[in-house]
Amino acid sequence: MRLGQWIGFFALVVSLYILWQIRQVVLLVFAAVVLATVLNRVVRLLQQYRIKRGIAIAITVVLLLLLVVGIFAVIVPRLVAQLQQFVYLLPQALERVRGWYERLQTLIPGGVLQDDRGLNALTQQLQTFATRLVGNFFALISNSLAVVLSLLLFFVITIMLLVNPSPYRRTFVLAFPAFYRRRVDEIISQCEESLVGWIKGTLLAMFVIGILSYIGLLILRVPLPLVNALIAGLLEFIPNVGPALSILPPVLLALLDAPWKAGAVIGLYLLIQQFESLVLVPVIMAQEVSLLPVFTILAVVVFASFFGFLGLFLAIPLLIVTQIWLKEVLVKDVLNRWQGDIKGIPPEAPDPRDSKPHS
Repeated sequence: MRLGQWIGFFALVVSLYILWQIRQVVLLVFAAVVLATVLNRVVRLLQQYRIKRGIAIAITVVLLLLLVVGIFAVIVPRLVAQLQQFVYLLPQALERVRGWYERLQTLIPGGVLQDDRGLNALTQQLQTFATRLVGNFFALISNSLAVVLSLLLFFVITIMLLVNPSPYRRTFVLAFPAFYRRRVDEIISQCEESLVGWIKGTLLAMFVIGILSYIGLLILRVPLPLVNALIAGLLEFIPNVGPALSILPPVLLALLDAPWKAGAVIGLYLLIQQFESLVLVPVIMAQEVSLLPVFTILAVVVFASFFGFLGLFLAIPLLIVTQIWLKEVLVKDVLNRWQGDIKGIPPEAPDPRDSKPHS
C-alpha cells in the first residue's frame, strides 16, 4: 500500500473509533432525525391548507407539547398509583405461586419437584427488582443530569432539523461523489417514506393493542388494567419480543384471584397477538418496509447489546434504513450491474421490478 492509502486507512480507523465513542450521541441524533421527519410530514399537511411554514411548525410543536403534557397530566398520576399498587401486590402473587408449587410437590410422587432453589431465587429477584424499580425510577428521572441534557439535546436538534431541513440534507448528499448525488437523494426520500409509514403504523398498532388489552383486562377484572395495558402498548414498539414480555405482569396479578384467570389472560393476549398478526399488521403496515421476523429479532438483540436502552427502541428504524441502503446501493447499483466474466455464465438479467420509479 502507498502512503496515501495508509493515511486513508488510518483516517477510517480513527473515524470509526470516534463514532464508537460518541455512539449514544449519534443514536440521539438519529432519533431526532426520525422525529423531525415525521413532524415534517405534519407541517407539509398543514401547508396544503395555505398555512405558512413558520406557523405550521409552531402549530406542530405546540400540538406535540400539548400531547406530551396531556399524557403526563392525565395518565402518569394514575400510572404511578397503579404502579405502586403493582409493587405491593407482586410479593403476594409470587407467594401464591410458591404455595401452589409446594402443593404440587406433595401431589407428584418421586421427589421430582423437591429442588425449589430456582423458584426461590427467581421470586426473590423479582421482588427485589420491583422494589428497586419504584424506589429508583423517580430519583433517576429527576436527578439524572445526563437524562435531562439528552432530552434537551434531542428536542433542540429535532426543532432545528424541522425548521430548515434542506441544508442538512444537501450537506449529507455532498459527502458523495457528484455522479451519485441524485441517486443518494432518491434513497433518502425512500428512507423518509418508509420511516413515516412505519411510525404511523406503529403508533396506531400501539394504540389499538393498548385499548384491546385494557378492555379485556377490565372484563376479566384483573388488577391494574391501565398499567398492564400501557405496558402492552409500549412494548408493541419492540416487535416479536415486546408482546411476549407484556404478558408476564397481568398473569402474575391474575394468579392472586384464581388460576383460571391466569389462563384467561394468556388466552386473551394470544387472541390479541393473533389479531395483530393476521389483521392489524397487514392492514395498517401495508406501506411499511417488509422486514423478515428473524431480522427484526436479531436487530433488537444486537442493537440492544451494542447501544443499550436507546438501541433497543431504535433497532427497527435502524434496520429499516440499513435495509434500504443495502438494497438500493449494494444490490441494485452494484450486484445487479455486475457483469459476469466467467466463461459460460452470462450476467443475470435485471429484475423488472427494479426499473419501476421510486415512490
